[in-house]
Amino acid sequence: MVRETVPSESGFAAKVRLALAERTEYLIEHGLASRNGVRLVLTPNLVRTLRQRELQAAAKAIEGQSGLVYRPTEEGQKISGVYRRTLLLVSGRFAVLDDATGFSLVPWRPVIETRLGQQINAVVRGDFVSWEFGRNRGLSR
Repeated sequence: MVRETVPSESGFAAKVRLALAERTEYLIEHGLASRNGVRLVLTPNLVRTLRQRELQAAAKAIEGQSGLVYRPTEEGQKISGVYRRTLLLVSGRFAVLDDATGFSLVPWRPVIETRLGQQINAVVRGDFVSWEFGRNRGLSR
């Protein structure tokens, strides 16, 4: 004999249903999901959107603390600056590179940990970063 269980209208089950309904409304209000009939449809590139929002919020906080201007990184862009600190976010660890007038947040890698306080150059390609340490020497063009 198989018994079908009906969720309780009170207690823990009711709290879970309420929490799910509130989460659904939050996602819709913030543009992270939409309704398709009774189904909840998450927006494309949701993880990327959430990561960008988290980076923007962290950058705004650093701007307030440091007075420096945030410079978002773009695909293939070369970023130079002094590695000031590591920032631990939900979406990962980031290095704060300070160029004296602004800063960028670059995906952190263990190879830079010993370079704190030093000049670093980085080229960001998605989550991959290629690093150069110190200033380039030789003839400049």
